Amino acid sequence: MFSQRIDGHTAPNALGELLARKRAAGKPLLDLTQSNPTRVGLDYDGAAILGALARPGALVYEPDPRGRPEALKAIAAYYHGLGCPLDAAQLFLTASTSEAYGFLFKLLADAGDEVLIPTPGYPLLAYLARFEGVRAVSYPTRYDEKSGWTIDLEVLQALITPRTRAVLAVSPNNPTGAYLKSAELALLDDLCVRRDLALVVDEVFADYAGPQAPHERLGTVAGRTRGLTFVLNGFSKLVALPQVKLGWIAVSGEATKVRAAGQRLEALLDFYLSVAGPVQHAVEVLLAGRNAIQRQIIDRIDANERWLRQRAAQTDHCHVLRREGGWYAVMEIRDALGDEARVLGLLERHNTLVHPGFFYDFRREGFVVLSLLPPPGIFQAGAGHLLA
Repeated sequence: MFSQRIDGHTAPNALGELLARKRAAGKPLLDLTQSNPTRVGLDYDGAAILGALARPGALVYEPDPRGRPEALKAIAAYYHGLGCPLDAAQLFLTASTSEAYGFLFKLLADAGDEVLIPTPGYPLLAYLARFEGVRAVSYPTRYDEKSGWTIDLEVLQALITPRTRAVLAVSPNNPTGAYLKSAELALLDDLCVRRDLALVVDEVFADYAGPQAPHERLGTVAGRTRGLTFVLNGFSKLVALPQVKLGWIAVSGEATKVRAAGQRLEALLDFYLSVAGPVQHAVEVLLAGRNAIQRQIIDRIDANERWLRQRAAQTDHCHVLRREGGWYAVMEIRDALGDEARVLGLLERHNTLVHPGFFYDFRREGFVVLSLLPPPGIFQAGAGHLLA
């Protein structure tokens, strides 16, 4: 009766079961997986945000499959500020970045086709592909202490089959924090052009560069490729308002393919019209106010990372990997304890929640992933238990 796209086995794993018991017992948690910016004590300009969302024009329903022209113009201005002369006609609004992935899988792939996704990486991408009947094939990124994380382009190329339709990249990656480098982009673009593949680049964390960000960091991939390229972003991270539900797709590359993709995307979006009116009226105001909230977040994550690195350096078994951007720290721990035993023990004995590396497809034991967003008191207490 049910589609094979959704797994019917929904039993929680051991960590989920223990977490549920802790919450049911009312235990206060030191949650170092918290990535919701609205729950970590940041100072939002509530009056400006609510005022923007309550504009009178939002009472009138004026559907446009691409999005309201004034909203698209404001987003195009954001890209102009990054040095990318993107035209508003190259932009398409969605209700979220996750929804944008779904639309692109519909646009590019038939059932049983393949897309290449990076590992380590966010597990959501494989699920979103599966929900569209598309097979996600993982390609590896490699870590070096001097150069950070880089794409293994030789393996990626070997994974391409006649059913491959797109290469996905996340810049900076979640959770490794690695930006797509100029040289990598050039090689990816050349590969996609030669093999007639689309390039999809998720830039939701792009504005959150860390102290170790590369000097040649790209402000955006949009407008920098010859091949057909789709760049994704949205308000969840850019203005730290995941609840307002706005994302977008920026299409660039060879002009003929951009036009063909745009026509198909517009027809596809016209069947859904999923973006709410109030947020479209608020785009210009919310984008204009992003610097204040971004500064708070960057100050928070940089301070938490400095503390973590200083404390880890005092141990002989913990090492914080290079973070070029994003909201997460990856820690390598060299001991005999397995990742599952480590995270279960932390939660059981210290009410501290962290993510094991295998949640993100790290290929061996010995990694944990920490959100750098929690308030310093919570972060230091929880990370202190981990380091101990």
